[in-house]
Amino acid sequence: MAVNFLIPGPLREFAGNRSDVRTSGQARSVNEALAMLWRECPGLRDRVVTELGEVRPHVNIFVDGDSIRYIGGLEAPVRDGAEIVILPALSGG
Repeated sequence: MAVNFLIPGPLREFAGNRSDVRTSGQARSVNEALAMLWRECPGLRDRVVTELGEVRPHVNIFVDGDSIRYIGGLEAPVRDGAEIVILPALSGG
């Protein structure tokens, strides 16, 4: 089983300057898929989730185009070959 994470520019330095990270292993939920990502890119964890393991308010996560906020949160199901996008909100003016 594999999950492909798309990493946006502001987070790439924590993913070895990669725009995507392909993980392998069994993940039934977003939470399990993220655990695989943290093993590969541990520096991303603190930028995506809080110390309690909750997704930071300014971060959006999409599984195959659907926001996890509407499909079960961190327990949202993940299929083999899923594409997960981590998208932090950008501010500025």
